[in-house]
This record gives sequence, C-alpha cells and structure tokens, in this order.
Amino acid sequence: MANSRSLRLLFKTIVLLTAILLLVLGFGFVRYSDRVLRTQPISTGNLNPPPEEKPGGVHIAISPATVPTGLPRKANDTLLAQSPAYIQAILNTSDSQFAHLECPQPNLDRYTYLRYPPDLSEASQHPRFFFALDLHQCVYLLPRLLGSIVETIKFLGPKNCVLSIVEGRSNDGTFEVLDELRPSLQALGVKYSLQTSDINPTALGQDRIEALAGLRNLALQDLLAYPAQYDPDTTIVFLNDIAVCMEDILELLHQRKLQEADQTCAMDWTYVGDNPTFYDVWIARGMTGDTFFKIPKDGSWDSAWNLFWNDDKARARLTAAKPFQVFACWNGVTSFTAKPLLDGRIKFRARGPGECFQGEPKLFAKDMWAKGYGRIAVVPSVNVEYSDEATRKIKALKGYVARHVANEGDDEIIEWETKPPEKVKCMPDYQHQTFVDWDEGLRPTVPEAENER
Repeated sequence: MANSRSLRLLFKTIVLLTAILLLVLGFGFVRYSDRVLRTQPISTGNLNPPPEEKPGGVHIAISPATVPTGLPRKANDTLLAQSPAYIQAILNTSDSQFAHLECPQPNLDRYTYLRYPPDLSEASQHPRFFFALDLHQCVYLLPRLLGSIVETIKFLGPKNCVLSIVEGRSNDGTFEVLDELRPSLQALGVKYSLQTSDINPTALGQDRIEALAGLRNLALQDLLAYPAQYDPDTTIVFLNDIAVCMEDILELLHQRKLQEADQTCAMDWTYVGDNPTFYDVWIARGMTGDTFFKIPKDGSWDSAWNLFWNDDKARARLTAAKPFQVFACWNGVTSFTAKPLLDGRIKFRARGPGECFQGEPKLFAKDMWAKGYGRIAVVPSVNVEYSDEATRKIKALKGYVARHVANEGDDEIIEWETKPPEKVKCMPDYQHQTFVDWDEGLRPTVPEAENER
C-alpha cells in the first residue's frame, strides 16, 4: 500500500515538473504564434473572387484545416450595436470616444513622392501598395491601428491601395467592426477584402508554422492569384496587431525607396517589467547571423537590454536611430517588395526537409536572400508595441519618427552587404541553439545574382 502511494506521488511529481518545463521552454514561442495571429475563409470584400486555378500566380499551399468554408459568418447583434462608435473613430482619428495613442502630424512633404508612380505606363496605373493584416480579438486596437492605415491610404491615394484583412475566432467585436467598415472603405475608393478563417495555430495536432504561413498567404491571396493586376513595383505592408502611427508606416515606405531596400522593418517592443524589451527575438537575425540579444539555454531575457552585443556596426546605427542591414526581421510591421511574390518565386511557408524549425517570417527572409533580395533593413526610428498604452510609453522613451528625421545626417544611407552571413542561428527552443548554414535545406539551389534595381 505504501509503495503504491509512493509511486502515485512520484508520478504526480514527474507530471508537474514536466508541465513546468514545457511552460518555461515554450513561453516565448507560444507568445509568438498567439501574437502573429490570434486568426474562418469567406470573402466579403470587393477584390477578385479566388479562381479554381491561378494562372500566372503562385499556388497557395493551404492545409485542410485552412480550406475556405464558404459559409458566411453571422454577426453578433450585441457586438454589432457597438460597431458605429469604432467605425467613427477609425475614420476620424481625432475622435475622442476611445483612449488611444495620440500621433503627431507627419511631415507630409517628406513622403509626397510616394503618391506618384515612377512612370505613366499602363502597369503603373494598378495598385502599388498592398496592406495586409491577420487579426484576432483586438477590437480595442482598431481605432488606432486601422485609423492610421486609413489615413495612410487617403494620403497615398485610395486607387493606389488595397487593404486585405483575415480575421478569425474573435468574440470581442473585431469581426463586426471589420465587416461594418466595408461600405465606408468602398465609398473611399479603396479595394478592401475581409476574409475569416477558423485556423488556430495553437490547436492540438496543428503544425503551428504551417498554419501561420497559410494565414499570411491568405491575406495576400488576391495579389498571389492575380499578379497582372498589380504594379510590378508593388510594396506590401504587413502589420501585426500593434498601435501604430501614420508616420511609422510612411517612414517604412520611404526608407524602402530611399535605401533601395527589399524589406524594411520597425523595432517592436514588449513590457515584461518596468523596462521595454525587444520583442521579435525568435525571428530577427543580424548580419552576424545571431539574435538581436543573447538568450542563454535557461531562457533568461536578462540580457535583453544589451542589443547587438556582438555587432558594433548595427549597435552604433541603432543608437543613432539610423537604418541598418539585417539578415531577417519582421518586428510588428514590415514593408517589402512584392516582386518575388508576383512572379511566383516566394510565398510564406513552413520549413522543408533538412531545415531548422523556425518561424515563417525568418524563412521568408531566407528565401528573399536566396532569390537575390537581401537588402533587408531595420528602421529604428519606427518603434511600436502591442497596446495603445505601452506604445505611448515606448514612443516617449524612444521618440516619434518626426523627432528622429529632423536630425538626419549625411550618413543615412546603408552600405549594403551583398552576401548573407555564412552561418545563422537556429533556435527551435532556448535549450537547442546552433549556427547552421544560412541556406540550409535550399541546396543544391545556388543563390541568384543580385537583382537589377
């Protein structure tokens, strides 16, 4: 009897310790998937209907769990009743019904050139800016997040823009607001697509990265399926559920053009204590191939303050709030060239045979490098967080874009490295960190020469 009780006690102890260990190891990565998509698909927008075949486009690989249901989602009447206040706040960012991040008026002269196509060809009359979002359970952020996007679209020209949103599983009114927003956006003249998805990246038995990649491709569905209906020089702006200002979005677009970059990213932060911590550490890699800060095998973030501890060049430019090159980034909001997606060479994906377990944005950057699109940069004058309150704090600490650009010097332009780091850190979890070949799993494919610009 005593032996039986002892065995039961030992078993319970082992189960408890195992659960604690899994929580510790998985904390950062669960937060990653939940943040990237807290995202059922039906199209309620005014873009092209998805074709059965996609001539000229990339096939969107979607797992069975992500196949469109075709069933319209019914709005909740109670949540629907609260939508008008949110719609008003989105369309008028000076509306004070909701407490949200206050943004300064940007220096629009700096960005005016973005409104005009580089030439007057027929192709340049197609949309040139594609805004994509995967959203879940974030109605509280919509006034600031979508308000800034709508402001940006108005400035760039609605006919130049497409807004594509994938929403799923929300019960806080997110879907209702996004659905009710459609008539206003159509009246504005912008192409708007709202889809819903029942994909749950954290569901038992679900390949999390495959699900997240499928969701990102779903947000880009119209562009991937109908490349001929977009300007060849289209820029995609992909945003997470962040608090962001119009000037943040415009600055990322500006720096992509100014630097002749293939991708530009913000710096995203989180508050795990009194001080902010760089958030997207599982994805981002510098030109050393290493993470932005050192994480030991015990998963401690005690060195999170010491960004680019082993990269003096990046550290100096970060301190000066000047753009710098990296191997991979996402960081809450990113803008990137649509060229390799329009021609079907790249899409978001999970790892293939022989590849380290990693997030789809890091794999996306890896594929960009392999196709000759390695001009990837962080723009440290753009700082975002995942709530209005915390973004106020981070902007008070790090500064708004306008403050930084007022003090630009002659060394703003990045000196681009044409080759990626030979080795890049693989970190499937904190306890398993190794450096692997940057193109692991892509061989025998030889990286293409840098594209003509």
